[in-house]
Amino acid sequence: MRGRPGGCPTAALAEFVNALKTGTSRRLRTIFAQKLAGVYSKPVLWSRSYCVLSCGGAPLEIIKQYIQQQDRPDD
Repeated sequence: MRGRPGGCPTAALAEFVNALKTGTSRRLRTIFAQKLAGVYSKPVLWSRSYCVLSCGGAPLEIIKQYIQQQDRPDD
């Protein structure tokens, strides 16, 4: 995704996420074709959903700390 002068994106976020998921799915399926063939039979790798969050300009260290303090689901 290329930006316009001033840093504004030229593609909608949904289009970017779709392109990212499509590209990574194709690449992963090519690289790991033999391993995936025996355990994964679905025609898609990713779900259609995605989530976008804003951190309001918080420093990266604060975001990392927040994530690390979250409860983890039971395995």
